[in-house]
Amino acid sequence: MYAIVDMLGQQMKVEAGKKLFINRMAGLEKGAEVEFEKVLFVDNEGKMTVGAPYVANAKVVCEVLDNECRGEKILVFHKKRRKGYKKLNGHRQDLTNVIVKEIRLA
Repeated sequence: MYAIVDMLGQQMKVEAGKKLFINRMAGLEKGAEVEFEKVLFVDNEGKMTVGAPYVANAKVVCEVLDNECRGEKILVFHKKRRKGYKKLNGHRQDLTNVIVKEIRLA
């Protein structure tokens, strides 16, 4: 069984037991449970359910493993040729590491 879920503005394919990195959720501690109710699609062993826009009575339950993660460094380089202008910026996104405990259908 898997589902497509809208998690903080990003759509992700989730399965029970899968670990995910999502955008940082403020105020959560390690071991906290989080429920996502914006389920767009569910495949339950061949029986597919598509939401309009969301599947009714479907939830994805996750447990927070770590709320202090950082993503890979992304370098942004700007240059104007023949002008001597160069600028390099770096950015690391704050992330939350979660594990999917179950997908609930009611």
